[in-house]
Amino acid sequence: MLSVHVDNVGEMTVIECEGRIVRSEDAFKLRNAVNLQSDSRIIVLDLSEVSSIAGGGLGMLVFLQRWTYDHDIKLKLFNPRLSVWNGLRHTNSMRAFDIATLDEMMALLASATLDETMALLPGSDGSHAGEPGEPGNRRDVH
Repeated sequence: MLSVHVDNVGEMTVIECEGRIVRSEDAFKLRNAVNLQSDSRIIVLDLSEVSSIAGGGLGMLVFLQRWTYDHDIKLKLFNPRLSVWNGLRHTNSMRAFDIATLDEMMALLASATLDETMALLPGSDGSHAGEPGEPGNRRDVH
């Protein structure tokens, strides 16, 4: 079973996935979590806690890659375990996915946090998702 947690930081969304993506309902849960982020510029799928992925999950990643491209959103995969990495390799999709390094993730988070902080400064347009650390910026998707 897949658990999904969504963190919004500025115009970036990190979707933390935990469990397995082996059944259709798991793949659809991931799709729903991503589809709800249509206002994001970057979506990062944190796969570090995904223990296995099957054909439907791999197909969903390919679908989500196309969906994000069509919506002018960058999709990045972060820290896939060896089992997930091997699944991506066997589908010949590895080359097509953008897999973020730890350094890149740190830079993305720093940039998104800075952008969010700048939006809170006087003279900004005042549009932001909430105060940093405010409840509601992190949520579970069921």
